[in-house]
Amino acid sequence: MIGAGPCGLAVAVEARRAGLSLLVVEKGTLTDALVRFPRQMTFFSTAELLEIGGYPFVSARPRPTRQEALEYYRRVAERESLPLRLWERAGAPRRLAGGGFAVPTERRDGGRDELRARCVVLATGYFDHPNLLGVPGEELEKVSHYYDEPYRYVGQEVLVVGGRNSAVETAMDLERHGARVTLVHRGPGLSEKVKPWVRPEMESLLAKGRVRAYWGSRVRAIRPDAVELETPEGPRTLANDFVLAMTGYRPDHRLLREAGVGIDPASGAPVHDPSSMETDVPGLFVAGVLAAGNDANSVFIENGRLHARPVVRRVQAILGRAS
Repeated sequence: MIGAGPCGLAVAVEARRAGLSLLVVEKGTLTDALVRFPRQMTFFSTAELLEIGGYPFVSARPRPTRQEALEYYRRVAERESLPLRLWERAGAPRRLAGGGFAVPTERRDGGRDELRARCVVLATGYFDHPNLLGVPGEELEKVSHYYDEPYRYVGQEVLVVGGRNSAVETAMDLERHGARVTLVHRGPGLSEKVKPWVRPEMESLLAKGRVRAYWGSRVRAIRPDAVELETPEGPRTLANDFVLAMTGYRPDHRLLREAGVGIDPASGAPVHDPSSMETDVPGLFVAGVLAAGNDANSVFIENGRLHARPVVRRVQAILGRAS
């Protein structure tokens, strides 16, 4: 198993209970993407829909927090005694002539290893690969595609790029904590997918001018002290201290391509059988949002966790034939 996010852990728990020998390799910490979510984040899903392995997820609120989720998944991994190799980066699985795969890995200290497995599951998510703006100045230190907490932005001019949930919630949190916030979005207004309990507050901030917005607009360039926008009224230059580009993320196809998995050119999804999650490389599986391709919003924890049983059933069948 490559990837120790919630969906990868769901597969690992199912494999453990099926009596399979397994190992989970993760380039960061346990549930690494969740660790890097905003500290005060609340999930869209209810706690029940985030459960794995049948372990109850008890939350003090209707929708659990990031902190509660981190603790929940840690406890599941601990209760199941999952064999984890954290902070170890896996390379592309390589098919062996005699069957199975070799997976090269590299630890933080530079040490290398090569793991052998009959089957490999890729559950690497997409949070490491933001959709870039592709404009001059995006490499500046003041630009980030991730948002943690608001305190470094107090009293600063902050441009938030995007019009969906992550951008809206970031803009609201910044405004609450003393930043001067401008929102820029290519669309004509807030996305229809903005959470219904979030939209009224954001609309109020916009109506009162506490958050400025440029609709139908895009960033043209970023300078150390300003940003250049292209708006329906023509070019605008705004004083600026920080840019938070909340433009979403995309899957990394590198490991899949190097392993020989086909990628659908239209959807960006790896070629796989949805009934088993097995790719067109026999014995190599995908799980979680990686299976969605470019449409990352079609797979979340709540449905990605359901890949676990089909994957394990198919692995059992492969091992049964091999025995």
